[in-house]
Amino acid sequence: MGSIELVCPAGSPAMLEAAVEAGADSVYCGLRDETNARNFPGLNFDATELARAVDFAHRRGSKVLVAINTFARAGGEDRWRDSAKTAIATGADAIIAADLAVLAHVRELSPTMRLHLSVQAAANTPEAIRFYVETFGVRRVVVPRVMSAPEIAELIKESSAEIEAFVFGGLCVMTEGRCALSSYVSGQSPNLSGVCSPPEAVSFERTAEGMVSRLSGLALDKTPTGATAGYPTLCKGRFAADGEAAYLFEEPTSLNAMGLLARLGEAGVTAVKIEGRQRGKAYVARVTRAFRKAIDALDRGESTAPYEHMLTDLAEGGRETQGAYNKRWR
Repeated sequence: MGSIELVCPAGSPAMLEAAVEAGADSVYCGLRDETNARNFPGLNFDATELARAVDFAHRRGSKVLVAINTFARAGGEDRWRDSAKTAIATGADAIIAADLAVLAHVRELSPTMRLHLSVQAAANTPEAIRFYVETFGVRRVVVPRVMSAPEIAELIKESSAEIEAFVFGGLCVMTEGRCALSSYVSGQSPNLSGVCSPPEAVSFERTAEGMVSRLSGLALDKTPTGATAGYPTLCKGRFAADGEAAYLFEEPTSLNAMGLLARLGEAGVTAVKIEGRQRGKAYVARVTRAFRKAIDALDRGESTAPYEHMLTDLAEGGRETQGAYNKRWR
């Protein structure tokens, strides 16, 4: 088993520098426009900042992956074309994309540019991956966070592309970005806005029974007074069915699969990914440093156990889960 590549988030130049200095093998970032699924105010890079970031990372032995991972709007394709040109011109090591047109355009612009398939494409079968590899020359696929570790191992056996898997941060229990329910409730598509619960649509109401969280006015959950709570999303809300209120998929906790690094590496996973471009510099530095220590321990033939609970206080509501890696959804 070779060393697993550690891929870390960079929502700003400061976050990128923090991730690189903390030991990231690669950082992923996006431009300051709608071609990037984390196009939030105050985040991301302009062309000049990206060029400087690439130079900074390369001088320290790290790679920069640029996410152009939203789906191009009809009539607005030039913005996606421009982002692809910018990423190539700055010397980025790879472009992460999901849209077929974006993938095709990058391949035409630069036949040698490395292409990674975004998790937004939700490719989770050998046939799907084969299509992207043969049609666009995709080198790596980021798999959805609904796959178990055995499923990923089987997928790798039948695929020629490298596989990258999420191991820490926000948990998505849908097939990545294809949540029609959140689009309906919030009026924003996760594929375009990059978030299933936009902050402006989220509200909280204190009641005698506890805190009620809402999305666009729709009540998602009620938390007893004094209890911890995660960020409200529809798939992690509590619903009444057959007279019982329960979480239908997963309690609102955060993904932490550090304890599965050895299994993922043995299965053939090339890279593991940390979620959180919308987080801060301190967050990315701390998470990167912890996972760097764990991966280095594996490389020395040691256990990751000493590092597995270093990040619990960063989890939503202080609760962690290994997500679908070790179980099936109800």
